[in-house]
This record gives sequence, structure tokens and C-alpha cells, in this order.
Amino acid sequence: MPMENGSLQARPGHLYVVATPIGNLADLTERARAILGSADLVACEDTRTTGALLARLGLKRELFPYHEHNEREAADRLTTLLTAGKSIALVSDAGTPGLSDPGFRVVRACRQLNLPVVPVPGPSALAAVLSASGLPTNGFLFAGFQPPKSAARVAFFTKYRDCEFTLALYESCHRIDKAVAEVTATLGPDRVICVAKEVTKLHEAFLTGRAAEVEARLAQTSLKGEFVLLIAPADFEL
Repeated sequence: MPMENGSLQARPGHLYVVATPIGNLADLTERARAILGSADLVACEDTRTTGALLARLGLKRELFPYHEHNEREAADRLTTLLTAGKSIALVSDAGTPGLSDPGFRVVRACRQLNLPVVPVPGPSALAAVLSASGLPTNGFLFAGFQPPKSAARVAFFTKYRDCEFTLALYESCHRIDKAVAEVTATLGPDRVICVAKEVTKLHEAFLTGRAAEVEARLAQTSLKGEFVLLIAPADFEL
């Protein structure tokens, strides 16, 4: 049976890596809500997005911008505050910080300084899609967002053509159709893939099947929203 680890109240000098909902507010854990409500400071990717989340939860907290454009400087400032005894909750716009979202640098800095880092797990688009895709989950290679250039994506697909594990990628709504077409052309029309859209949201959809089939189905689907692309190993059959 799982055992509780510590208090639900944020402790001085601790950095909490807090997962927030990827779409459905009900997915926020009780522990995450308590930490967000008791931390001295919430470091966030976008103060407007996190401010709206906190308002929906009936919480009001000091917000500190921490994003890809200021990550280095912000990490130094946050570790200084932690050293002074402040408790900090780190969040991204959605999901788990550090997974294709800002978070790595401040966590690394805390580890280098022996400052406590506490994960508060919860929603993750990657884990959610893997669990419901029907593709192999005994091992996977997560590569986040690929470069916007087609040639770079094709080079990635070619490099990992024979990977023994499922490939997991995030993709923009502006490029998901192109990325799937490149998978079909590079890895073959029979390669099994899964395209997941708007997971946990109203228009959630999973398109699983052979690449050419999924490409055709995607052409009939609205491309608005957030996408995850999974590519099964070459020898996998549905």
C-alpha cells in the first residue's frame, strides 16, 4: 500500500515540481492544490495562464515568470529565494514541468546546491497518450517537439527507423499533418502510429492504425489543438 510522504503544506526552502491539468481541471490532485495554495511563490511559464488556473481554484499567490526566454536568469533568482527559505511551486502552462516545458535548469541548479526538490506528480500528455494508445509501452523514446523544418523531421525519422521502442513526439497543430505524411513516406504506409488530439479535453480523439490510414483520417479531422504522435517499432502489428 502506498505510504504518504510528508505534509500537504509547502515547506521552507523546498522547490515543488507541480503537475497541472492538461485540459480537465478535475485532474488536479489534492496534493497539487494544497502545495499551490501554501507555497510562498509560484514560478510559472505564463502568468496569465497560471493566474487563471489559480483563480478557478480560489487561490491567490505571488507569481514569478519562468519561461524559455529567461530560464537561466530566473533559475539563479529562484535558487537565491530558496536558499533564503522561501517555498516555491514550479508549474508549466499544462502538464509536468521539465517535459518539453521549462523546468530543467532550476531543478539542476537546486540539485547542484543540495536544495530539496519535491515532485508533485499528476497529469502528463505523454503518459496519458502512451497508456491509451494501444502501442507498446515496455519502452519508449521521448523526443519532445521536433524542429519545424521538414528536412530535420525526416532526418529524425530516418535515424530512428529501427528503434526497438515506441517513439513519442509532441507536435504543433500547424505541422501534425505534415509530420504524419513524412512518417508515411519515410517509414512506410504500414508503420503503426497513433495521433492523439486534445487529450482530456472536450474534443479528445485517438487515431491509431497504419500510417497511411491515419494520414487519411487526419485529413478529415480538425487540426485545432494539442497533438501527441507515437510511432510503433517496425515489427509491431495491431
